[in-house]
Formats: sequence, C-alpha cells, structure tokens
Amino acid sequence: MGSGQNGRSSGLDSTWYNSIVSPPHKLMFAARTNWLLHPNRFTESLEEHRRNSKDLIDLTISNPTDCGLVYLQQEIISALTDPRILQYRPQSKGLPEAREAVANYYKDRRGFSGAAGRVDPERILLTSGTSEGYSHIFRLLCDPGDEILVPAPGYPLFEFLTDLADIRLVSYPLLYDHGWQIDFAELRAALTPRSRAILVVHPNNPAGSFVKSGEAMQLEAICVEREMAIVSDEVFLDYAGGREPAHTFALQDAALTFTLSGLSKVCLLPQMKLAWMVVSGPSALTWTAVERLDIIADTYLSPSLPVQFAVSKFLDLRHNLQAQLHHRIAQNMNYLDAALCESKSVTRLHREGGWYVVLRVPVTGTDEALAISLLERGCVLVHPGHFFNFSREGFLVLSLIAQEAQFREGVSRLLSFFDL
Repeated sequence: MGSGQNGRSSGLDSTWYNSIVSPPHKLMFAARTNWLLHPNRFTESLEEHRRNSKDLIDLTISNPTDCGLVYLQQEIISALTDPRILQYRPQSKGLPEAREAVANYYKDRRGFSGAAGRVDPERILLTSGTSEGYSHIFRLLCDPGDEILVPAPGYPLFEFLTDLADIRLVSYPLLYDHGWQIDFAELRAALTPRSRAILVVHPNNPAGSFVKSGEAMQLEAICVEREMAIVSDEVFLDYAGGREPAHTFALQDAALTFTLSGLSKVCLLPQMKLAWMVVSGPSALTWTAVERLDIIADTYLSPSLPVQFAVSKFLDLRHNLQAQLHHRIAQNMNYLDAALCESKSVTRLHREGGWYVVLRVPVTGTDEALAISLLERGCVLVHPGHFFNFSREGFLVLSLIAQEAQFREGVSRLLSFFDL
C-alpha cells in the first residue's frame, strides 16, 4: 500500500507525524481524529535539510512513477479514451468487463490455471484504492470497539484505518529466525471475544516475508473455529524473489477471506486509483458477504469509469513494467549484498519478496536518531525501523526501487557512516 512519499498525501503519512492522541477542541471534533499532527523530529530534520537545498539520496522512494521506469505512454493514454466513458453506467461492484479482467489476472498467473484457479468475477468488487477496500471490509465485519489483528512489523497506515472505522488494532508479532514466521502462540493470546479478523500482508511490508502454506492452514483453522475472517493484502504479490509466484489467498475456501490488490503495485500505476477485493471461503458466507458489500459499495460508487474501461489494457501492460522493476530490484539487491560482504557492522534480514529490504545496524541510540544522523551527516534518507513497529531498535528500511546509481551511492554512504 501507499505509493506517495513524505507529505500528507503520502502512503506513509503516519510515519512522518507523531500519532499520540491530542485532546484540544474535543467538543468540536470526533475523538477518532484526535491525532497529534505536529511534525516529529525526523520530519523536522528532513524539512530543514530540504530548506537548505542540500544534496539528498532518497532510499525511501515508493512511487514507481518517480523512479525512472519507462512507461508506454501512448498505450496508457489511449486506454483512457474509450468513448463509452461519456455515458454514466453505475455498477456497485464495478463494471462486469473490469471485474472479468481482474479474474483473468488471477487465471493468467502461473500455477493458478484451470477450474481450481478460476476466480468468479461475481466475487470481485472494485474500489478506488485498497484503503477504501479496507474501510468496506471493516464496516462489514466490525461494530465499534471490535478488534482486527495485524502483523508487527507492518505497515503503519492500518493504525489510521482502524481509528477511522472506530475499531481497535491489535498487533501480533512476526518472529525472525533465519527468516520471518508468525508467532502463533502470541497471536492466539491476543484473541478476545471481540476479535473479528486476522490481517496478513502477503508479502509483508517491509519484512518481505510470505505467509507459508502451513501458516495459512493454521490461520484458516483459527478463523473457522472462532468465526473470524482473514484479510490478505497482496499488493506486492507479483514481486516474489523466486522464480515462481507465491500462492494467493483469493483461492482459499476454508474461512471467509478477503484478498486485496490493485493497479498501484500490480501495474505500477498508483495514480489510476483502482483496486479490488476478492471474497472467498464457504459458499454461504461468501455470498452473504458479497451481498452486503454490494450495498456498501453502492453507497460510494467511487471507481471512475475511464479507469474501469482501461483496466484490461493496463493489466496487459503490466508485464513490461514489472520486468523493468524486477530487474531494478535484482540489480540493487546484488549491489547491496556485495557491499554488505565488506561491511563490519551492517547485515540484512532475509527477504522473499516485495520491494523493501531491512538492514540490521548497530544500536547506538534510537532508530530515529540514527536516521536523523544519517540524513544530516550523509545526506541519505532511510526509514527508521520503528515506523514499521519493529519491537526493538537496530533496524533501518530501504526501498529497492530507487534508480541504480542513486541506490549505490546511498548504500555506499550508509555503510561508510556505520563502518567509520
């Protein structure tokens, strides 16, 4: 999720501001929006750096349209010129042809062909983004005060989404031991009578770990037993480090499951603002969920017609752009690994997919203080680990989609900073 950077329109807004609840004007505004919106120390340092027009190597970049990829401009523009856009055709779940294109996206993935791999377009709903999809799902599943379990480390946007839905976010830990795994003992301990769903990010952002098949089976068993749902965020699913794509929860049939993805990462077109959810699971639960989501979606009718008519073409174009980004990620990873072999103090954690990498660095203070020092002394911008709810200090997060020359210079400066 999230393709912007560093501003209030950013997908990582919550990382740039303190999230402590603030009481002013409590009679005027809803308590759910009582966030302390003063810039934190890191944001203040970055703003001062930019005011002084200093050199900056940005290793947090997450906007694919801003990192030097070659887009097929005419094909993209022509896909948005369908004359049918001149007639308003509201469809609560999205245009049938657009949902069919999404179903074909799953059918075309290696390993998911044939009847067993067919996603029924009637179980697909289109939204203007995954954040809207989350909002619909939370409204479907939760009453005020109910709880959603989310992984830690994980993406900070969930804190805001759950606040806005008047529900509680409860973290369950991912453990690291030669790779990431779900801590099922802690997950079970976190469950209460108000737990309504377990959210997984597949692969995790920023850890880059996929939910393994054995873990998926345990999650399904827990949710079936306790009448809970699985929500699987699969926006980075196409960016697996291995040759074969990871499995998708969209074909799961044991527990009620909502699988989210969209054009932002699949087609590297975040500005087009179209995402989808696939509902799967036991037939009766699935169709009840679809019927209720249909009413929720009908209230908003938000995806624009031009993008819905263009989605089939955009999905066809994804192969070219994804190939460029896969090459970029591989080149940057190769350079990073070679550089880390020479480092005395910095290592990286194992990753399986996505487009981020987590570095383990010496603990000489807080990660925020380290990131500020790196910015001020090395002119390199990285994410402190605490932005993603790491349980302890000593972690920095880098984007792997930065242009190769910029990435190499940034890594060189970073390692020089720690190995002096």
